[in-house]
Amino acid sequence: MVAALLDRLGVDSSLYQQGDHAVHSPIDGSRIGTVHLEGRAEVEQKIARAAEAFQAWRKVPAPRRGELIRQYGEALRQYKAELGELVSWEAGKITQEGLGEVQEMIDICDFAVGLSRQLYGLTIASERPGHHMRETWHPLGVVGVISAFNFPVAVWSWNAALALVCGNPVVWKPSEKTPLTALACQALFERVAKNFSEAPAYLSQVVIGAREAGEALVDDPRVALVSATGSTRMGREVAPRVAARFARSVLELGGNNAMILAPSADLDLAVRAILFSAVGTAGQRCTTLRRLIAHESVKAEIVERLKAAYAKVRIGHPLEGSLIGPLIDKPSFDGMQRALEQARAEGGKVFGGERQLEAQFPNAYYVSPAIVEMPGQSAVVCHETFAPILYVIGYRDFDDAIALNNAVPQGLSSCVFTTDVREAELFQSAVGSDCGIANVNIGPSGAEIGGAFGGEKETGGGRESGSDAWKAYMRRQTNTVNYSHELPLAQGITFD
Repeated sequence: MVAALLDRLGVDSSLYQQGDHAVHSPIDGSRIGTVHLEGRAEVEQKIARAAEAFQAWRKVPAPRRGELIRQYGEALRQYKAELGELVSWEAGKITQEGLGEVQEMIDICDFAVGLSRQLYGLTIASERPGHHMRETWHPLGVVGVISAFNFPVAVWSWNAALALVCGNPVVWKPSEKTPLTALACQALFERVAKNFSEAPAYLSQVVIGAREAGEALVDDPRVALVSATGSTRMGREVAPRVAARFARSVLELGGNNAMILAPSADLDLAVRAILFSAVGTAGQRCTTLRRLIAHESVKAEIVERLKAAYAKVRIGHPLEGSLIGPLIDKPSFDGMQRALEQARAEGGKVFGGERQLEAQFPNAYYVSPAIVEMPGQSAVVCHETFAPILYVIGYRDFDDAIALNNAVPQGLSSCVFTTDVREAELFQSAVGSDCGIANVNIGPSGAEIGGAFGGEKETGGGRESGSDAWKAYMRRQTNTVNYSHELPLAQGITFD
């Protein structure tokens, strides 16, 4: 099945059948490919090729660069079903989420096409007569992208679509857990670029590798920007190494996202939002809802309603109509079980969390999503566990709820469910949520590409996708032009 998908997507069979690193599907544990892991020397060669491609690509007018991305978006539309199914096989996502991830790629291509005609600078009033000032934006250089398994194609596209229209080549190191989807995206890109006369060779390249390959990408002085998605631990290693050579980084790291459930909240709406954002992708989203901060007046009711909803959730093969697919692998399952044990030790009451379908899928790790009522925001609650665990904490005063929302190291996404306009506005104010995303009456996950995506604190501070995130992929230049016959100095200085 997977080989047939890869064939339709145009991937050379030698790239996934003749390697030394086995790729397993989280759906059933079966081996779906073998890939060659590249080392430092191979990565450095690809970076050299990208640096050469940059010399040509930066000269291509931005609207023409946008045309290449438009054509790539059309290829994604044509192969949406195949690529979406491949995402499901390799990452374990249910059908709708696999297709949704490819739709994100299509959406960011559309955004980037429009952006290619809107890379605007500024005209600035000069204090000197006979002068004008302006601000322009130029291509930055080679962009390195390191992506995680949970969004194996979308996050790359957020970076690649913007980087390419901004005039930069891209070198992509996907997670070694999900390399096949990267090979498929690259094959589609090469098909489009082959028929685009202005596109130089090696404009987009994929590096299949482990830690050594990632380090080579991070350390190479020819890589002007490293965009890395993963754990906070990974970010702590990447950031100083990139900064040491004065390059740029865009970091999308941990998330420990909360919902404040106020007394006035629409509980029917809240249950639906909690279910989607807490158990979707088996809790393996950076924007997964992990903490429910519920007012004492509604806490007992919402917990009972959630337990009833969780009990009805269908767990199973993601391509067969289930709502929850598998965890990515055994280490993820083990991490979930350790967190639940720690929660019990810290006074938590655990509902769910058990392994499911072990007899049917002995080499895969399906679980019941867990609800854990906690006496307070203890150590385990402050730590992000990449699994479907929802911690429930009570509160009395809204200010205390905001303090709980902010009292974790991470700062990606957050939300409040309330019909009180004062609470909603306070939550989004300067003294409200300290996260990069703050929603009202909608869960913390499911971001649209039009807005900049990213967070604060240990989330890394980076921004990807929409708004003015494109500026990270370009260098800013301030220009002053003297069109007079005089040479007045700024600040009224005379130097005669």
